[in-house]
Amino acid sequence: MMHQTPPRMKPLACLGVEAAKKIRYVLMDIDDTLTTAGKLPAAAYDALWRLKAAGLRTVPVTGRPAGWCDLIAREWPVDGVVGENGAFVFWERAAEQGSFGGRRTLCQYFHPGAVRNDHGALARIRDRALAEVAGLRIAKDQFGRLFDLALDFAEEEPALPLEAAEQVLAIAAGEGARAKISSIHVNVWMGDYDKRFMSEYFLRNMLGWRGDTEEVAFAGDSPNDEPMFERFPCSCAVANIARYTGRLKHFPAYTAAGEGGEGFAEIAAALIAKRLTPPAQAGTGRLF
Repeated sequence: MMHQTPPRMKPLACLGVEAAKKIRYVLMDIDDTLTTAGKLPAAAYDALWRLKAAGLRTVPVTGRPAGWCDLIAREWPVDGVVGENGAFVFWERAAEQGSFGGRRTLCQYFHPGAVRNDHGALARIRDRALAEVAGLRIAKDQFGRLFDLALDFAEEEPALPLEAAEQVLAIAAGEGARAKISSIHVNVWMGDYDKRFMSEYFLRNMLGWRGDTEEVAFAGDSPNDEPMFERFPCSCAVANIARYTGRLKHFPAYTAAGEGGEGFAEIAAALIAKRLTPPAQAGTGRLF
């Protein structure tokens, strides 16, 4: 499905060549950004490999649980993965030279303020939300989570309206917790962190980033990506962002024509192509 560009965002074609050439790091959400209808399409997975081949560092930044992130850090062609909306980051480093099979070691960093999800306030929020929001359920990946509570309003059927997710936000705020709406879950946690904080920590301390926001591109699709949309000038959305434009305070700069994984593949292809444009053909492409 194709969408018109929502207000305040420009078509991806407006991304300038010179801006694209500055990009060194590509960060992205997973659900409904890399995935389409809950599946990781070949085009999106291939786009990660093509970004890697182009010399760009890639980092998924997701609300998904630690259990998923262990697999992603080990098996996807990425440089690390931020999980549970910024509670931690996992990445691999090469084992000592000469080790059998060229194996790598999984490294983990947990935010020092992350609070385990057996906290009493999260239990109260869970019980209130399940009682007060008809049809809400605990996310089926909750067993793999360390720090947050994930309440499912749209991953499984029946899908609930966004108003149901906003009810959960109000309950969480009343109990003193932080919460964000993704395209499928409301994630609730107690620590003082978000996707942006942990992404910047990892970029600086593990990937050598020196703080130039023009070196970072981000792709997302929903309100829990707002800290990233606000921070990075080359922030992009897949077309299904249109569902949330009435609920966003901070908008991405650009939007793809395609939804989900196909939209992400479009973003990756545009970045790679523009970075390869010879200077003589670059013209005066500008970011804005």
